[in-house]
Amino acid sequence: MKHRTTHYPFVNIISVAVLLMALFMVSLSGCSRTEMQKKPNIIFLLTDDQRWDAMGAAGNPIIQTPNLDRLANEGVLFNNAFVTTSICCCSRASVMTGQYVSRHGINSFQTDLEGEVLSMTYPLLLKNRAGYKIGFIGKYGIGLEKHPADSFDFWTCEKLYQPNYENTDENGDFLHYTDKVGSDIKSFLEQFGTEGPFCLSVSFKAPHCQDGDPRQFIYHPRYSDLYMDMEIPLPETAGEEFWLEFPEDFRTNNEARIRWEIRFPDPEQYQESVRSYYRLITGVDDVIGQMMQQLEDLGVAGNTVIVFMGDNGFYLAEHGMAGKWYPHEESIRVPLIVHDPRAPQSQQGLRLEQMALNIDIAPTILSLAGVEIPGSMQGKDLETLYLDGLNAPASGGAPWRTEFFYEHTIEIPTIPPSLAVVAEDFKFITYPTLASGLEEFYDRINDPLEKNNLINDPASQEKIDLFRNKLDEMKKKVR
Repeated sequence: MKHRTTHYPFVNIISVAVLLMALFMVSLSGCSRTEMQKKPNIIFLLTDDQRWDAMGAAGNPIIQTPNLDRLANEGVLFNNAFVTTSICCCSRASVMTGQYVSRHGINSFQTDLEGEVLSMTYPLLLKNRAGYKIGFIGKYGIGLEKHPADSFDFWTCEKLYQPNYENTDENGDFLHYTDKVGSDIKSFLEQFGTEGPFCLSVSFKAPHCQDGDPRQFIYHPRYSDLYMDMEIPLPETAGEEFWLEFPEDFRTNNEARIRWEIRFPDPEQYQESVRSYYRLITGVDDVIGQMMQQLEDLGVAGNTVIVFMGDNGFYLAEHGMAGKWYPHEESIRVPLIVHDPRAPQSQQGLRLEQMALNIDIAPTILSLAGVEIPGSMQGKDLETLYLDGLNAPASGGAPWRTEFFYEHTIEIPTIPPSLAVVAEDFKFITYPTLASGLEEFYDRINDPLEKNNLINDPASQEKIDLFRNKLDEMKKKVR
């Protein structure tokens, strides 16, 4: 090497020039993989009952979500993101722990997240292993008695399973809960925004209904005129014939139908319910925009990763139902965005089709912070998809998932338990407690709206048996 340097100095000059140009290009296009290993700030945003297509970036031509659209257009949008259990307390615990309900054990509204399980959640691991300041704002939604407020540096969650939309501030003036969440975000960033790495978890109540209130979706009055002139199309599967396809023991005293009677009993009420649902989401979007501006003003936007997700999907009259709970697409599919301003420009605006799950959030956040992912976590690091290449093996060499197990076994008299295997091509659903033995089998590629239940189709029986066996195997593996 010394001989070559002495006799060919011009080559060395060219090499240095090429290196400098490469570094310059990296500075323009985003950080290198090594630079991205520095500890970023992390904000995780969770909405309540927001389905995957209730966002402009997902192709919805009616709803106004310019700030979420910006995050998607500058980040990575996962087109096929799902939850492993479609109900608030279970899904939120899965987000925190990176585990299925069968493992973390939060399978009722009263069960608290505590002890060893709590210590292995992503916020506590970031605090104890990487020195992050951690905060939690909004609807906590996991248990009622033992909120882990003392474990956090900033905590504003009330001991209410469902906070109220209508509140008053310290001056007695009206304060909508979404705006309260926005105010708390502002306070956290003022206190910790420039004090080193932080991880803030923000949990909106919106667009969840106000249980027990006939108005259901209580938005701020400033949004009253929004969407008033918009006609929202009725889903193709909203007809009565789709509801009547279910057996009588499913249709009797079913919570999804009870709520349908409140929200979608006629065309006028359908329009008002969906418009109000959209208004709540636009309110969330406005708060996210204010947060993004504050990050810019503080000078930390360039080192702050924002992850956005819904805690479960939501029927808007599909199959004659409202709410969530069951494994149909509308109930389990959610929006998911990872906005990492440090990523190369090639990752900006990326749309990924691979299956992402709520159990992937915890390992992804730990990976972003450079914290080792515990073996107890069952999710995968989403960074391996959008940074290491779409075809690269993920999670220790294993190929990316092409199917997942769904479970909803929480004991609620009006919601029959359900289990499912959701694959890229087919979906098998069973309701183990129903005497009718209800099962559903859908061709997800050729029947994405799940109109045609193939469970009695003679040509599908071999594949159905395969999925039945697969469900039994997966049920054991997730424990």
